[in-house]
Amino acid sequence: MFRINDNFLKLNQSYLFSQVAKKINAYKSNNPGVEIIRMGIGDVTRPLAPSVIDALHKAVDEQASFDTFCGYGPEQGYRFLTEAIAINDYQSRGIDISPEEIFISDGAKSDTGNIGDILSLSNKVALTDPVYPVYRDTNIMSGRASDNNIELLPCTADNNFVPALPESNPDMIYLCYPNNPTGTTLTRSQLKEWVEYAQSHGALILFDSAYEAFITNDDVPHSIYEIEGAKEVAIEFRSFSKTAGFTGLRCAYTVVPKELKGESANGSLISLNELWNRRQSTKFNGASYLSQRAAEAIYSEEGKKQVSETINYYLRNASILRDGLKKAGLTVYGGINAPYIWVKTPDGIDSWTFFDILLTRCNIACTPGVGFGSAGEGYVRLTAFGSYEDCQLAVERLSLL
Repeated sequence: MFRINDNFLKLNQSYLFSQVAKKINAYKSNNPGVEIIRMGIGDVTRPLAPSVIDALHKAVDEQASFDTFCGYGPEQGYRFLTEAIAINDYQSRGIDISPEEIFISDGAKSDTGNIGDILSLSNKVALTDPVYPVYRDTNIMSGRASDNNIELLPCTADNNFVPALPESNPDMIYLCYPNNPTGTTLTRSQLKEWVEYAQSHGALILFDSAYEAFITNDDVPHSIYEIEGAKEVAIEFRSFSKTAGFTGLRCAYTVVPKELKGESANGSLISLNELWNRRQSTKFNGASYLSQRAAEAIYSEEGKKQVSETINYYLRNASILRDGLKKAGLTVYGGINAPYIWVKTPDGIDSWTFFDILLTRCNIACTPGVGFGSAGEGYVRLTAFGSYEDCQLAVERLSLL
């Protein structure tokens, strides 16, 4: 009889956010009429920017004409978008990234999960703990997690949520900054240490900067490529989901510099840019023309202004939540350069128990920190992606704790 991929049996029974949704739905079923403020799953609530909507309408109209209709597009993304990204997200910051190094996709979640296709299963992996579950789960699915091939790097209040450099000499290092779930950051000098480590150990950094648009501090880099030498050791993932509200529209991109090379079994140095291009050409048909035209509109002058207003809206929410949680007597982290607030549970209460307390006493849904890893036990994560009114109401309800 055919065999399944047994690596899937090594995963938790269900994905973290599915568990959270299941518990919320069960509570609502038993308590009809209760209005729950959802601050667990990081979905956005603000409408798409008017510039994006205008671009979508125009792109739809183009599909109605023989002269402007678009079928299959380039798997790497349309040039009009890769050029806009290169100019606005990198070259404007003095970073030499070309359109040929940018690959458009339908989400950073997809790319961070799929990047392992071009990397050896024998590679050792280092993950921060707590961590976005996709990094861990996709390595388990592929079989890379066998034989204790994953080193966890605890991020706790004791080390100011800055992970220590690895001890096991890993080949692949996942870093997400501003961080999901803790909302904390690395300064330029701290990130420089990781680039230097990767250079000296022959490691690859997989850098998720999906939340870079929320950075407010000058000493926090928006891109790992702001660090000298990073183009030789790092792949960067970015998303329009939280930046511009594309969680439903779906569009993101990954940067694979041409300088970045890995070693084959015979010792030859191979371009990862070429490998990723080959992978995408085979297993991906490209993000839709409509979503790419919508993403292009973000880089117009009006689009930049509108997106900035949305980001400031969510950062204001984060500030309100931080203040409210502190007034409720809780210890909080994050929420300054990121849309996430990391909350220490009171009196040694475990994460899931405090999840239940917030849900039943305050009708606020969060995400238990332990779901992101063992170092997340004793914390919960709240997001600032709700409405301003819901954030104010949540602060009022927190007084019930």
